[in-house]
Amino acid sequence: MNPEKKDYISKWLFKANEDIAVIKQLTAEHPEIYTGAICFHAQQAVEKFLKTFLIFHDIEFAKSHDVDYLLNLCREVETSYFENLDLKSLADFGVSIRYPDDFIIPELEDALIYKEIALKVKDIIELIID
Repeated sequence: MNPEKKDYISKWLFKANEDIAVIKQLTAEHPEIYTGAICFHAQQAVEKFLKTFLIFHDIEFAKSHDVDYLLNLCREVETSYFENLDLKSLADFGVSIRYPDDFIIPELEDALIYKEIALKVKDIIELIID
């Protein structure tokens, strides 16, 4: 891998891991207060990790926040790691949910499930790219 691509991938991983750090901070104390933010950052982390995987494999993708679309592209490249990965309704917590028109407050149980999904995707991508 050339140095420019390696640096670019490192930046994507850094940004994805920032979202993971935010999730961990928000779930450390009183996570029931922050369920929407936890879900949003889980979606953001998964999106960035999946895009990192695609960039690593030189796969072009449309500009999109749709993690289901990105996951399907990843499955086309590497079925074994992604075939049983269920993102549930994580795509619902992308950009649009951040505004009052689409306002929902996720249940704590759901927020914690999405945290675990984000951590699982992190582990998969870092295992492949490492």
